[in-house]
Amino acid sequence: FYERYGVGIFAFHKAFRFDGEKIVPVANENLSNMTLDDLIGYDIQKAELVRNTEAFIAGRPANNVLLYGDGGTGKSTSVKALLNEYCDEGLRVIEIFRHQFRDILRISESLRRRNYKFILFIDDLSFEEGEVEYKYLKAVIEGGIETRPDNILIYATSNRRHIVREVWKDRDDMEHKGDIHRSDTVEEKLSLSSRFGVAINYSSPDRKMYHEIVRSLAEKAGLKVDDELIAGADRWEIRHGGKTGRAARQYIDYLLGRA
Repeated sequence: FYERYGVGIFAFHKAFRFDGEKIVPVANENLSNMTLDDLIGYDIQKAELVRNTEAFIAGRPANNVLLYGDGGTGKSTSVKALLNEYCDEGLRVIEIFRHQFRDILRISESLRRRNYKFILFIDDLSFEEGEVEYKYLKAVIEGGIETRPDNILIYATSNRRHIVREVWKDRDDMEHKGDIHRSDTVEEKLSLSSRFGVAINYSSPDRKMYHEIVRSLAEKAGLKVDDELIAGADRWEIRHGGKTGRAARQYIDYLLGRA
């Protein structure tokens, strides 16, 4: 039992957070039924995510991962589903919030000799103009003197490909001397996203894929799938943020609540 599952809190839980002092289990692990198959479409994205994660679990070289793209497309869901798929193989996920970036080194050191593979999960990672915490995170991910333990990777989601908000004034220091040299300010802001060796794009589905997601969710919920249900899904997405998996799930929940 101990050889397979380990000991302590990591043996009895799979999802965790950092409370500022120590790593604690997530009290409500409502992830038990969520798998990658529940995420309709995005086969290329899921395959790349699985390939990197399986290499990590097997002890082969693997990269930090940035999942970016439109909201509601399943970026966070993919990470949660990975945890369900591979928790029996020693995968654990610890969610880190932005105000805790300074603690990542301390967290990593406490996990260094653990017989598990840990994903430090940062959801909805982004920085506005004037916020400089990304510089600290950049050094933590890669570039500091202390190397990251082999049993830890960072997976992050963001609606922005380059994470840090860019504005036109960032290019004010661009020089024109025959060739156009890239702005140092722009390079500085792009340097965080370049720390992620794998960047996977999740874009909003087209209408055909959106309908497929709605049909799949409706069938699993035991609802009748007909033209009226699909027409209602189209009306729903117009009022609720566009064609996304999140909108489809909200529509099905609405129908179930009304029944």
